[in-house]
Amino acid sequence: MRFYEYESKALFRRHGMPLGEGHVVNSNAEARAAAEAIGGPVVIKSQVLSGGRMKAGAVQFADTPDEAAEKYDFVLPIEVGGEKARSVLIEAKSPVAHEYFVSVTWDGRRKLPVLLFSDMGGIDIEEVAETHPEHLSRTHFSTILPISERIAKEAISSVGVSGGDLNRLVPIVYKLMQVFLQYDLTLAEINPVAKLEDGSFIVLDGHVDLEAEARGEHKKLLVELGIGEDETRLARPPTEFELEGARLNAVDHRGVAGNVVEFDGNLGLIIGAGGGSLTLFDAVRKHGGKPANYCEIGGNPSVGKACNLTKLILGKPGVEKIAVMMNVVSNTRVDIVARGVIKGCLEAGKDPSKVITIFRIPGAWEDEGFKILEKYGVEYCDRSVSMYEAAGRAVAKL
Repeated sequence: MRFYEYESKALFRRHGMPLGEGHVVNSNAEARAAAEAIGGPVVIKSQVLSGGRMKAGAVQFADTPDEAAEKYDFVLPIEVGGEKARSVLIEAKSPVAHEYFVSVTWDGRRKLPVLLFSDMGGIDIEEVAETHPEHLSRTHFSTILPISERIAKEAISSVGVSGGDLNRLVPIVYKLMQVFLQYDLTLAEINPVAKLEDGSFIVLDGHVDLEAEARGEHKKLLVELGIGEDETRLARPPTEFELEGARLNAVDHRGVAGNVVEFDGNLGLIIGAGGGSLTLFDAVRKHGGKPANYCEIGGNPSVGKACNLTKLILGKPGVEKIAVMMNVVSNTRVDIVARGVIKGCLEAGKDPSKVITIFRIPGAWEDEGFKILEKYGVEYCDRSVSMYEAAGRAVAKL
């Protein structure tokens, strides 16, 4: 889940990173008052989760409070990537001498965090990597062994930064590494961190993505930042289909049948268990299928929860059939999921034997589950059929 810029900066401020004065405002009067409080030129920045604000004109500058109010009215209605502004951030305009880029993210191949640093900040880092690779360093570090400022120092110095600039950048980069680890982030980025004309350094823009599964662990932080439990905070606003999926999951505490994400395909997916969702979703695509959704089920969801999820997916425009597939389960009863899915099909006015392409949930109470599926003529298989092969069978039936 993604934080807005002002939330990311609030997190950075807690850890002592250098930030300028800023105010979140929701009217042109508040924008004028914020500029008066700052007492100098200001930046007016739309608060959206999407990138590309500058190109969209959603970042403006003003020299006076009245101009700040005018620019607030100009920025607020601008949609960035189809997203409307949640609010507007008014910040002091800083006299920048040079800009740097620093980011910590997760390297899935190395299974380690990677620290990216460049002395060419303020522009897309992908462009730097392609056109000036010598200006970008990549430094992996452990999630088990203690980290130190030495790692940050090596990453910064490897692109040629030295002397006083190196010494002032090290604590900022090191704190970003600590924030990344402490809050289970998937991304912690500052672009740019700026050297000002007086030689001091300041964080001008920041982005934070929190691992969705870590929301419970960091509930206190989210409450303090004002982030509601119903906010998915993806790179785009949640669709009504996704919100309904979250509601269905929340009303019944038994098991999980949630994390529903909408796609535009024709094969509805009821998938999960031990990494099964990601594996099966990718397998369907590998076979040329077009998923209509992603979801995660497990933890022994009730008949009602499985039923309602099935109806939601079958009711999505464009869905022709569904596939019910999981990894091997031990704490989820196969017969309960089978009963729920069959019930959902019938209540949606669908013939289970025609609309369910494959049912592959091997595990606890599978014999009882298979009896239910046989009664309704649904094709099923046990663990002798791999998840990849089951996904192929589902796609072949479309």
